[in-house]
Amino acid sequence: MPDAAQPTSVSPSPAHDQGAAHDHDVVIVGGGHNGLTAAAYLARAGKRVLLLERDDHLGGAAVSAQAFDGVDARLSRYSYLVSLLPQRIIDDLGLDVGLVRRRFSSYTPDPRDPSRGLLVDVEADAAAARDAFARVGAADDADAWQAFYADTARVAEALFPTLTEPLPTRDEARGLVGDDRVWTDLIERPLGETVDARFADDLVRGVVATDGLIGTFTDLGDASLDANRCFLYHVIGGGTGDWDVPVGGMGAVSGELARAAREAGASLRTEAEVTAIDPDTGEVRWLEAGSERMARAHVVLANVAPVVLDRLLAASAAPDRTAAAPRAAAADGPAAIAPRDERPTATDPEVPLDEYARRRVERLGIPEGAQVKVNLLLTRLPRLRDEQVAPEQAFAGTFHINELGSQLADAYASAAGGVLPDPLPCEIYCHTLSDRSILGPELADSDAQTLTVFGLHVPDRLVDRYGNDELRDLLRDAVLASLDSVLAEPIADVIATDAAGRPCVEVKTTRDLEEALGMPGGNIFHGPLSWPWAEPDAPLASPAERWGVATAHARVLLCGSGAVRGGAVSGVGGHNAAMAVLEGELP
Repeated sequence: MPDAAQPTSVSPSPAHDQGAAHDHDVVIVGGGHNGLTAAAYLARAGKRVLLLERDDHLGGAAVSAQAFDGVDARLSRYSYLVSLLPQRIIDDLGLDVGLVRRRFSSYTPDPRDPSRGLLVDVEADAAAARDAFARVGAADDADAWQAFYADTARVAEALFPTLTEPLPTRDEARGLVGDDRVWTDLIERPLGETVDARFADDLVRGVVATDGLIGTFTDLGDASLDANRCFLYHVIGGGTGDWDVPVGGMGAVSGELARAAREAGASLRTEAEVTAIDPDTGEVRWLEAGSERMARAHVVLANVAPVVLDRLLAASAAPDRTAAAPRAAAADGPAAIAPRDERPTATDPEVPLDEYARRRVERLGIPEGAQVKVNLLLTRLPRLRDEQVAPEQAFAGTFHINELGSQLADAYASAAGGVLPDPLPCEIYCHTLSDRSILGPELADSDAQTLTVFGLHVPDRLVDRYGNDELRDLLRDAVLASLDSVLAEPIADVIATDAAGRPCVEVKTTRDLEEALGMPGGNIFHGPLSWPWAEPDAPLASPAERWGVATAHARVLLCGSGAVRGGAVSGVGGHNAAMAVLEGELP
């Protein structure tokens, strides 16, 4: 099925004169949605922009793809929902992006008794909402739920508008929230403590807590507050915390960004793999069509993970730049992304390590993702054990499976010990209940549905324990088993088959993401998330510092998920890098 919105490849660029002066104002490394956002803003401001993408298409993780051979369906292969994309960016760039708001926030079958479940209907009146909680024995949590999410709504309304402004300080952000109790509960107190204090039921605690564990491997009570930062970004999107379905899939979003950048005059190059960045001269080198190419720019924007940027900067001084290409390592081979600090290597004969430990040492300094993504195509929605909730309601929002608060704690403990959690906590989303346009005409007229499964507490270290191929098979089985535990029929009975008769099930491990997308460790945020403000001791002298995109080099700025406030499909990292360039004077 053709998809006009999907970002497409472009013709190769000619090699530049090795001795040329700065022939671009800005070179952008990486053609994901943030890079495209920055390219569009800067080109519209009259800057000479060159964007380089190693793949044969643009969009990074925000793409749509035909995942199954001979099946006329284009799924959002990696990222899949939109919340943090500001309306300001849509309006500024004239993007034609359709977003569908979901009526049902979530459905959670009770693992203790799958014949009942909690359906959260945002249109329900107060009495119906209380009845929904009473069905799972959590009547006392109904009012607590309303009060808690009134608090998150207050935070969202206060903080979301700041994402596309210069960084507020911590004190300024606290002042915007204007409620010390809420600030303490969500920002300063470990998320697990807050959830346990405010909710009594294990199921309700789990539903609330999962927003702090998306792609984040941590204990909810950990003093690092990693879960709190993840949770904050998941509840402030759009000033409401809603997660919307992109019409046409994620490829439609990045496709519109590519169109805006191209029409503004940006040069977008694919199959151009950057190998080195010189932070002093602004020289960028890349491989294209078997040859090394070079361009110079006043400013280089890095739409890659910070550890990948470190390697590209180090490679500028390497005698053989082509050997420094930033491709991620194969699953069982040595990492291709250099750690930030010198550490003992797994090949050091003085380090007595078993094979698993050697693999872990090889990957020290690489961010760790903690999820599995599974895409499925079904002939129809499966029947539930809960006969009071229609499958069309249950799968219309986020479908939580085996995510009791206690199950999340057990899953973390298992994975931290190097064992795949059983049962696997999963979150499921059905795009086609909100938008049938990703299906070809025949499928769209049938009962076919897509399912996207996001499994929690699957840290990248498990690849080193099991091997990537074995882990992929184990995760497929674990996801299907988790589904079966709450269904009235085996999920296998409703999985469609591709042209070769194979089940339409696609599994993406953290190491698969690293190889396909250049995300070190499969970390979907490019590294640890930061608070969306400046700490008291943070330097704010330069535009790059004020916008949260600074590196140690004046000519090189972050513009991807590794920037402050850069995580998720938001375009915020790209917007803020562009604003820093436009606010400052080009070196």
